[in-house]
Amino acid sequence: MSGVPTATLSERKNYREAILKALYEATEGNRLLGISGTQLRSELQIPQQDLPAACAYLAGEGLVTVDWEQGNTPAMVTLTHQGIRLTESGEENAADAGRKPFPDRAEPNGDENRETPDA
Repeated sequence: MSGVPTATLSERKNYREAILKALYEATEGNRLLGISGTQLRSELQIPQQDLPAACAYLAGEGLVTVDWEQGNTPAMVTLTHQGIRLTESGEENAADAGRKPFPDRAEPNGDENRETPDA
């Protein structure tokens, strides 16, 4: 089944987080700048079939905009204002708590293994 995402749930979350972080770092939080899908895939080592799925998910959440090439390939990916705010708050919260940014943030329902929120 070519073209079907094969990543696990954990890998998909990691891909989405990595895309947001890479976009923010490359564009310095500027909504007018973006990164090509080719550059994202190359820099982040995301499998070709998983990049479009990750970008579509982030676009559906309103965190990025995607210009698509023929064949469902992201040509250009750009952070939205909401994506910038999420990225900045994730980094600030992680720095304050001394932990990794975006714990399960890309999934609206969170991680089913987590029973209670962090206090």
